[in-house]
Amino acid sequence: MIETLTSLDEQILLFFNSWHSSFLDELMSLITGKWIWIPFYLILIDLLFKKLGPKYAALTLVAVVLAIVMTDQICASVIRPIVGRLRPCNPDNPVFEYITLVKGIQPGGYSWPSCHAANTFALATLLSCVMRSRKFTAFIFTWAVIVSLSRLYVGVHYPTDLLCGAAFGSVFGYLALLIVSRIYTFMPRIGLSFRKPDAA
Repeated sequence: MIETLTSLDEQILLFFNSWHSSFLDELMSLITGKWIWIPFYLILIDLLFKKLGPKYAALTLVAVVLAIVMTDQICASVIRPIVGRLRPCNPDNPVFEYITLVKGIQPGGYSWPSCHAANTFALATLLSCVMRSRKFTAFIFTWAVIVSLSRLYVGVHYPTDLLCGAAFGSVFGYLALLIVSRIYTFMPRIGLSFRKPDAA
């Protein structure tokens, strides 16, 4: 059973990693990067302040920081060293010889779970709970999926790395929202939302 799942994991990875073209290489390098998303995050922050007001937007940002710290540190510093699963792009991994590396990607390190997937899904889960909008939820989770899939294309993660990272991130995003909503007792207790109460 485990061998079958491992084989399927590798096949899906190699399928996405085989789509290489100069255009996709450039696009996926941007999508999988960190700094390219700074304007996007600034737009999200602006949206929070417009929709929620200063107090609730600031508390939402506290929850976001807590969620990202939890996901990033626990996944990267605790779980990865214990599990020790080599990245596909690690030269010590047998699948490495079949991987096409995209420029800027450094081979080596551990892969399970994916911190990219964990962080993006933590953010998506938390903000979808706060914003309570179907359109926004569809948008933010589509973004999280695209960022996660870019990790397959560049050859640094297996599909199960992304799925487990997304699961961890979703849990930590919700947990961060729960923690902050309980610390600040004036926050709404029902629905775990930082939205300011609607006017009567």
